[in-house]
Amino acid sequence: MKTHIPNPSTFMLPTPAVLVTCRDSNGKANVLTLGWTGIICSEPPMLSISIRPSRLSHGIIKATREFTVNMPTTDLVKAVDLCGAASGRDVDKFKAAGLTPAKAAVVAAPLIEECPVSLECKVTQTMLLGVHELFLAEIVATHVRSDLMDNRGRPHTEAITPLAYCPTDHTYRAVGEVVGRFGFAKTE
Repeated sequence: MKTHIPNPSTFMLPTPAVLVTCRDSNGKANVLTLGWTGIICSEPPMLSISIRPSRLSHGIIKATREFTVNMPTTDLVKAVDLCGAASGRDVDKFKAAGLTPAKAAVVAAPLIEECPVSLECKVTQTMLLGVHELFLAEIVATHVRSDLMDNRGRPHTEAITPLAYCPTDHTYRAVGEVVGRFGFAKTE
C-alpha cells in the first residue's frame, strides 16, 4: 500500500545533476548547478532547464537567450555542489570549483572542459512557473570527449559515470547498473 502525501511534491527521482554555464554582455561567465532539466524533443533536439529568478544566471540567460548544459561525472561531485551552493555574485565559481571554461562552437557561454558531454543551447521559449522559470531551448551543438565514443559514434555511458540528484533527501548519486535495453521486453 502506498502512503498518500498530503502536499504534492517533486518525488520524480533521481534527476540529472548538470552544470549550466552562461556569459553576460560584459563577457563574465558563470556556472550553476541544476537538477531541474531534461530532454523534451528529439527533432529538433531540445531540452529544458528551470531556474529560480533570484539566481544570477537566470538574468544572464534571460537576457542572452543562450547557455550550455554540461554533464558532470561522479568525480566532479564537489564542484557540482559548490556551484549549486555558492553565488556567482560573490565568487568566481569556475576558479573556486577548479573548472576550466572552454570555447563553444556556436554560443558565447563556455563549455566546461572537465565534463565529458556539453550541449550548446539557444532559448526558444520561457514560462514562469511559480518559483522557477522554465527555459525551453534548442540544442545547437553537441560535444562529447572523443575517447568516450564507440565505433558507431555513440558515447560509452558506463565510462561517463553521470551524476544524479535526489531532491527528496538532497543527495548526489551515481547512475546505476544496466538492467535492460530498449525493446528487450518484446523479445522475451
